[in-house]
Amino acid sequence: MNTRALLLALLITGIWGVNFIVIKWSVAGAPPLLVAALRFLVAALPAVFFVPRPRVPARLLWGYGLAVGVVQFGLLYLAIQLGMSAGLGSLLMQMQAFFTALLAARVLGERIQPWQVLGITLAFSGMGVIGALSGGDLTLLSLALTLLAALGWAVSNLLVRASGGANMFSLVVWSALIPPVPLALLAGLTTGWDAVTRTITHSGAGFWAAVLFMGLGNTVLGFGVWAALIQRHGAARVAPLSLLVPVFGLLASALAYHEAFPPGKVLGAALVFAGLVLHVFGGRWWRRA
Repeated sequence: MNTRALLLALLITGIWGVNFIVIKWSVAGAPPLLVAALRFLVAALPAVFFVPRPRVPARLLWGYGLAVGVVQFGLLYLAIQLGMSAGLGSLLMQMQAFFTALLAARVLGERIQPWQVLGITLAFSGMGVIGALSGGDLTLLSLALTLLAALGWAVSNLLVRASGGANMFSLVVWSALIPPVPLALLAGLTTGWDAVTRTITHSGAGFWAAVLFMGLGNTVLGFGVWAALIQRHGAARVAPLSLLVPVFGLLASALAYHEAFPPGKVLGAALVFAGLVLHVFGGRWWRRA
């Protein structure tokens, strides 16, 4: 990768990491499922009028939209409002890498490699440490919702594989049309329609700037540039840089919210990150050994 491509990749991973503190700020006084709905509405409109529809079956497009919009981000926004910190959430969402490997083994018959087994073991050990020792600042419900959100991400990864050579940017934009309605309905049913109406009519410029950042900066710009980088330089060179997302997320959370890291959380996070590094780079090390 040349310097320009590397800087673009660092910019996108930085945007994705900072996005977690933007989520935390935006759901502090608004229904989280409604915020997620608005995020995807902004990502879809008006982009769908300028981006061709992806050449995938309708069921795959709907499946991807529901997996990413409702399960992944709907549950993540809810988990963050219920107490999941922005920094830790950015790290735990990377559990999707292990869930993807496990689902691919179960559904597609892919073989889990030895370094992946060790990486999964380290990461799930870290999860256990975080759940048992991180203290009262993290509820088991928010932890469970974050893991379910990561599972939704893993499902969407398998759907991307099933899409073949479909244009990823088109898939992201067109699938963003699907989540707003079910997310808005769930928001109204769970928090009341008064809260939904009040958020839409009385929110200030800061809230709508956060929605625009999540919808346009994080989704449209982020996925568009990332897909272009992968197409030009290959997934093997670009994908490992996603390990920087939780690094940026943890740093941004520490600066913005003075997030505390008790020993249990530090140990668990270190085990999860070590498992991720082994999962991404273990194949190279194994072959060299």
